[in-house]
Formats: sequence, C-alpha cells, structure tokens
Amino acid sequence: MAENSGRARSEKMARAVSIAALRDLAARRLPHALFDFIDGGATDEITMRHNETDFGKWMLVPRYAADVSRRNLSTDMLGRMADMPLMLSPTGLAGMFWPHGELHAVRATAKANIPLCLSTNSVCSMEEVAKAAPDADRWFQLYFLKDREWMRTLVQRAQNSGYRVLCVTIDLPVHGRRERDERNAFTIPLRPRLANIINVMTKPGWLMGAVRCPPRFGNFEVPGAMGMKSIARRDGNLFDPTITWDDVARIRDMWKGPFMVKGVLHPEDAVKAVGAGCDAIMISNHGGRQLDRVPSPIDALSDIVDAVKGKAQLIVDGGVRRGSDIFIARAFGATACSIGRPYLWGLCAGGEDGVGRALDIFRDELDNTMSLMGVSNIADVNASHLRRRDPRH
Repeated sequence: MAENSGRARSEKMARAVSIAALRDLAARRLPHALFDFIDGGATDEITMRHNETDFGKWMLVPRYAADVSRRNLSTDMLGRMADMPLMLSPTGLAGMFWPHGELHAVRATAKANIPLCLSTNSVCSMEEVAKAAPDADRWFQLYFLKDREWMRTLVQRAQNSGYRVLCVTIDLPVHGRRERDERNAFTIPLRPRLANIINVMTKPGWLMGAVRCPPRFGNFEVPGAMGMKSIARRDGNLFDPTITWDDVARIRDMWKGPFMVKGVLHPEDAVKAVGAGCDAIMISNHGGRQLDRVPSPIDALSDIVDAVKGKAQLIVDGGVRRGSDIFIARAFGATACSIGRPYLWGLCAGGEDGVGRALDIFRDELDNTMSLMGVSNIADVNASHLRRRDPRH
C-alpha cells in the first residue's frame, strides 16, 4: 500500500511542470489557514507581489552561434561547490505542513547538492536534521532572541552538529502584520474556531499526518526549555528589538566557519555587515512578510553589489519562481538565489518528492535559459545579457 502511494505521489509530482503547479497542489492538500500562512504577506502584500513582478522589468538578450552543448551550473557557495546557484531559505514550521518536513527537505537538497538553511523555528531539531542527511550542506539560521544565553546554546549546538554556515536574521525586531493570518485566526497551535475545524476536516491527507506527527519546536525541546504551547504563547516577546551591528559582530566571533546575515536591503547596511565580519549577505525582505512597501531583493541588488565591492557573496532571497529569475540575479552580480515558498509548496504537495521536483524544475529551467541565451557556464552570465523593459509597455 505504501509503495503504491509513493509511486502515485511521484507520478503526480512528475506531472507538475512548474512551480505554480506545485502551488496549486499544495493549496488542495492544506487547510486554508495553513496555506495562507505560507502564501500571505504583510498588510497589503505590495512588496510580496513586487518580489516576483520586479524580475519582469528585465528582458533577456540572447547571443547565438555559441557552443552550448555542455553547460556548467556549478557555483561556489561559501567554500563548497553547489550543483546550481540555489539554496533553500530558512522557513519556520516546515514540519507542520508535512510530517517531519525538514527531514524531507534536507534529503532532497543532499540529492541535489545544494545548501539548506534550517530555521531556528523548525519542527525537527537541528540534531535530527543533521542525522537525516549527514553529508548535506547544512546551514543554520539564528534569530536574535532576548535570551542571549539561549542564543549561545543554539550556536554551540549548530557547531557541534556539523552545520557549516551560520545565518543571523536581523529583520525581525518585532513581527510584521499579516492580515490573512488575523482573518483566519491562525495561531500555533491552531485555534479551534468552527470555520477552521470544518476546513481541516476536508483535508484528510494533511490531518492524518498532523495526528501521527504533532508539530513542535524541536530546537527548544531540551530540559529547561519551552514547549510548543508556551513558546507560541510568548512568541511575540522572544525577539530582541535592541540589536545593533556590535551584537552581530559578537555572534560572528562565536562562530567558527562562514557567517551570513539575512535581511539586508540598504547598501549602507551591507557595508556594515561586511564590517561585522559577514562572508555573505542574504538580500531579503522576509518574503514580503515583515514590512510592506520596501524594495524587492532584485531591485536592491545592484546598489548592494556596488557597495560591497566583492567583499561578500550575495544571495537574492524572494520572488524567485523561474530558472530565468536565477539567471537575472546572476547577471546583476548575485552569487545565488534562495527560495522559501516554492520549496514549501513542493513539500506540501509531496514531501521529499515534491521538494525534489521543485529543485528539478529550477535546474531544468535555468539550464534551458542558459542554452537559449548562448551561455555555457553560469560564471559567464553578466549584465550585457539583460535589457530593461520599456515601462510604457
């Protein structure tokens, strides 16, 4: 029975020809409130939409009569070669959308040979994820918490568990306002509102998984730490709004290995990140989930490239839905792109198979774009391959 179920899921994933198709499959499987939690953004969701549409400001300008019989997508990502310039963003509660979701995601990235950045707020603990895929390129994302001793504990655990890169998020001093979640009365655990209960009962695939594997905050489940209910109750008070770049530098001094900061949009902040010892900068607006009406990562990229002058690798996080988006980011000087919603949609649709399908789609689209652009090596992509679309059109 399980074998037949797995075969059917793989066949369904194979029929998903785009990231949008995976999103549709995720919407069918998840309760409405959970799907909106992934899919929604802050207030009017203007930034969230611009994250995607701003890639459309640029046209690709191909060069022909070039030998593209062999393509090389491999990229150095902080000292380790990845098979393509893509990684998985840190996304909290992945295991709430599919049982043991983080384990499925890390196994898929190990097969694809790209990095996964695990969230502080993962359902599976960092130790469980490390055990599931010991050879994967695992990065750990750290929030600035009011409990600095607990932060130091998380950093040490990540180091001991073989996480290669530490990624510190700086754009969450407080939670942004997400009106979809407010309308849905979305809480953790889910609030037993009648509409939510009725909708959950119509999603038996998700419900059976949630019953077998109840969500939790794995990285906080140690003696003396908070459980899921108490952490969810205090979640709004966990994050520290007092952080400064000196605090970032102190965390950097604690970490033995590559170090990245996530949440930069201003070029002057990028310069400060380099000064604080960052080896990489994730240009991100938190997927449009924090402050609305801020620049998209692809719009912010050029100014940050000019500001850091090659002193840090740059990861574009947000709005990437096509392999051609990765090509555009590379043309402007990004090292790689990072995806959150696309891999979660794949995870929700089919677990490890779904994440793997999402990564296959990006790889195939990027490879196809390079072929048709007359580029055989991802390292040769540059701004000459782009032209700005006439805004009148």
